[in-house]
Amino acid sequence: MNETVTKKMMLFFPRCECEKPIIYHLVKDHNLVVNVYRAKVTPEEEGYLVLDVTGTEDDIERAMAFVKTFNVTINCTGKGVTWDESRCTHCGYCITHCPTDALYIADEATREVAFNEADCIECLACIRVCPFGACASAF
Repeated sequence: MNETVTKKMMLFFPRCECEKPIIYHLVKDHNLVVNVYRAKVTPEEEGYLVLDVTGTEDDIERAMAFVKTFNVTINCTGKGVTWDESRCTHCGYCITHCPTDALYIADEATREVAFNEADCIECLACIRVCPFGACASAF
């Protein structure tokens, strides 16, 4: 029996693919549960989606093969929001604005901030509040 798994990914849609119901087919034809964190997909432009897909490994693999037939690029790191440790001053301001604790104090002794990308829901609160630009968006 195939176990259900969840994978986070970012999809890049070229201009010619933005009006196709690709996500609909992931749900309907490939039995996936899709949770979209962020999206910027408009007709006549390039587009991006950051999402989770939940299903069996086989269903996800078949679905991603289907997506690739549309010239859609799949980035399985799922990083729509990034944190640049070299820009971070560890002020901690972002932590109070992060609803999932993806940004957190890793070491109480040093008060150093860390980022767990897997917990990030792409709310962009960190980007809006970081005075040093340590948090950024891929789009």
